Amino acid sequence: MSSRDLILSRVRAAVAGAPDVPHTGPRAAPAAAGERTVELFAGRVTDYRAVVHVVEPAEAAGAITAALARRAAERVVVPGGLPEEWAHAVRAHLGDGAVGDDPPLSAAELDAVCGVVTGCAVGIAETGTIVLDTGPGQGRRALTLVPDYHLCLVRAGQIVPGVPEAVAALDPARPLTWISGPSATSDIELDRVEGVHGPRTLEVVVVR
Repeated sequence: MSSRDLILSRVRAAVAGAPDVPHTGPRAAPAAAGERTVELFAGRVTDYRAVVHVVEPAEAAGAITAALARRAAERVVVPGGLPEEWAHAVRAHLGDGAVGDDPPLSAAELDAVCGVVTGCAVGIAETGTIVLDTGPGQGRRALTLVPDYHLCLVRAGQIVPGVPEAVAALDPARPLTWISGPSATSDIELDRVEGVHGPRTLEVVVVR
């Protein structure tokens, strides 16, 4: 018996007699988050050393402008499909400094911009994780991995309580990027180094 067959036989023996998991049908959009879920999400994201703002919908554009001003950003990528109100806020503040990704920017061009402004697919309250699936307003994965600054907007209705709810809401066939705070590693002598595998700074605007 091969190692694979041995492992599979042990798995079958372990789950023998377990009840069937009911089929839940097609994946649905996450249910709207309650106030406590939003607060938990914001707190957990803050624990990861990200900068977090919780605003009302009418305040989102102003939060974007203020964040870019504090960052002194001059050139920022705006992916296609970003809600027009948010994209307009970036363009109004930066003018020609708001750049698109069509045709795709090269790695060198992405490295030269100040950051990127995106939406997301799902936010997970329990873990403070943001998931991107390259959908509208998110762009390809390189947009949020190469620039040093990522400003991400999360609608309250996209926040789910835990990982199981997030997995149920996501399409596994899409390229998923799970973000828990700014990129960081402690592989070398346990010294924390940020910005190794992605943006050094993550700023999140949660829109109620």
